[in-house]
Amino acid sequence: MSVTQQQVLDSLKQVASPRGVPLTNANVLSAISVTDGKVFFSINVDAAEARAWESVRAQAEAAVRAIPGVATAMIALTAERKPGSPQAAPAAHRHSHGVQPASAHRPPQGAAASPMSKQAEIPGVAAVIAVASGKGGVGKSTTALNLALGLRDLGLRVGLLDADIYGPSVPRLTGISEKPQLDDNRKMIPIKRFGLSIMSIGFLVEEDTAMIWRGPMVMSAITQMLRDVAWGTLDILVVDMPPGTGDAQLTLAQNVPLKGAVIISTPQDLSLIDARRGLAMFKKVNVPVLGIVENMSYFQCPECGTRSDIFGHGGARHEAERLGVPFLGEIPLHMSIRTTSDEGNPVVVSEPDGPHAAIYRAIGTRVRDQLQGAIAAA
Repeated sequence: MSVTQQQVLDSLKQVASPRGVPLTNANVLSAISVTDGKVFFSINVDAAEARAWESVRAQAEAAVRAIPGVATAMIALTAERKPGSPQAAPAAHRHSHGVQPASAHRPPQGAAASPMSKQAEIPGVAAVIAVASGKGGVGKSTTALNLALGLRDLGLRVGLLDADIYGPSVPRLTGISEKPQLDDNRKMIPIKRFGLSIMSIGFLVEEDTAMIWRGPMVMSAITQMLRDVAWGTLDILVVDMPPGTGDAQLTLAQNVPLKGAVIISTPQDLSLIDARRGLAMFKKVNVPVLGIVENMSYFQCPECGTRSDIFGHGGARHEAERLGVPFLGEIPLHMSIRTTSDEGNPVVVSEPDGPHAAIYRAIGTRVRDQLQGAIAAA
């Protein structure tokens, strides 16, 4: 059964705002997106009123989920401070689903800092690691997928979460076009491909859909993909992060106790500057940096074998040494990595005995060795 926007609006008419008027008459609703039974919208209120509106958000979500044909509902409470209102008031209510900025958890003076007090393990998942970059265009998603496959080849049970909300690449990289189903507990079942358990926001929306979402909506989406997915039993969940150091990274660090982060960079100085920012951000929230990967490290001509350092070479290795973090390996700029990615048949799967698959497995081995304690404990 196809769900319509009007059905969603009709269900929201039954939800009263704190002012006593129907939610649809309160002038707080964003545009409502309905795609294949997936409903997305936000409730935009003044931060000073956010506490009163949280129960309304929960009622609205329950009302939408009750519509026949709705597979999942993602509703964010967006609370912003109006000009002239007290600055401190909105701090604890700016984000939905219980996700709060680090400052909201600041302990009393003299107490040990604990900005991650909302962290909770994902049942059945031994270790969660982030694959991140300070900027886009460095091959982060391709690296995250092939790293996950390299860890799989080491005998580990591996999941891959595509948390790059604005530009989900994993559906194209894996060739997955189907939508996730729900289990009896109404949790999304990750799609199995190449021996991995995979989830992406790209499975829920069309490929050409523009994700014009504010920070709180992004944070709600990431929280749901962490918590409302039936991951089962995994040794490692690899999270492909969006580029940068914003809400998505903070949400992940606040929600789950990350066992580490892998930073992807290319060799040139511009990329390394951004990689430093990413590394500093993870250190600031007490996430161990497992190491740096130098992607597009060099180009080797497939015809003559000549090697060209298009973006320079060795910059990420030198940066890792300077910052005192592990250097995990260098991945060349090669046609086969690009073509297999575009075809949805990653190089570790399509050329398992090739030199590039060996590189990804070697990086996976270095990551696994640092996580051995966490995996064994779980």
